[in-house]
Amino acid sequence: MKADFKFILILILLSIVWGSSFILMKRGMIDKESGDLIFSSMQVGAMRMLFASSVLLPIGLRSIKIITSVKTGISLAAVSLAGSFIPAFLFTFAETGISSGYTGMLNSTTPIFTLIIGTLFFSQKLIPKQIYGVIIGTIGIVILVNGVSVVDTSGTYLHVLAVVTATICYALSTNTMKYNLSHLAPFKVTSVAFVFAFLPALFLFFYFDTPTTIAENEHASEALIYISILAIVGTALSLILFNYLISNTSALFASSVTYLIPIVAVIIGFFDGEELSWIQVIAMFIILFGVYVANRLKKQRIN
Repeated sequence: MKADFKFILILILLSIVWGSSFILMKRGMIDKESGDLIFSSMQVGAMRMLFASSVLLPIGLRSIKIITSVKTGISLAAVSLAGSFIPAFLFTFAETGISSGYTGMLNSTTPIFTLIIGTLFFSQKLIPKQIYGVIIGTIGIVILVNGVSVVDTSGTYLHVLAVVTATICYALSTNTMKYNLSHLAPFKVTSVAFVFAFLPALFLFFYFDTPTTIAENEHASEALIYISILAIVGTALSLILFNYLISNTSALFASSVTYLIPIVAVIIGFFDGEELSWIQVIAMFIILFGVYVANRLKKQRIN
């Protein structure tokens, strides 16, 4: 198997996992049958981080020796906070006001911010194909958003701002990983990053009185299954793959996964009974073409 094909497979796998994560967040907060609130957005965010960091904590503690300088320590803290901790709370808050599908579509602005932050703060060289690809992908997202009649956009600007802020965090984390930490093993970077998240997540788990909700809400056990999948598969394991992708390709290529996430969201919606229009299908191909253009080089991958 060629290396490039392997990276494409990882990108597709991540898009499937993260494209499903928005539904998992929603199911972790709200009971599907009754529509009643089970856990608050803050409780779900705290549990997501606590469960994910608990899984990787033993490995992270053994790998803490990779912090050999202040720069490395600060970079790992940035990846922890911007790459997972802060977005976990921002996304669950956003879904209290806007739909999962719309949240996923807004998340597709990540490559744009990745390119901007990389250029402004990490001395990334701008390549015309990257710019063209981002523009094409963005056009596809706009068409996809307009073609989805079931999208709930009734939330306040605060909910939209939460998603945009989360995508900026992702862009910062992606560039930090690529330019400051790519010389380290992705598995160790992810594990140590979650060491930083463990104590804050544990504090917030109790601060938001989550144990009481678990004990008293009759739907809590089912919601915990969704949150556990979200934490272990959609956060801990997927971030290891994502950091591996960043280390071996480019920040823009890795962040292109967020262009594919809305496609997964639309397909999931189709199997859940939502209509799929030809406009949406065309938009999907435009998005895929944008990703292809942004990341295709004649001789080597973008660094």
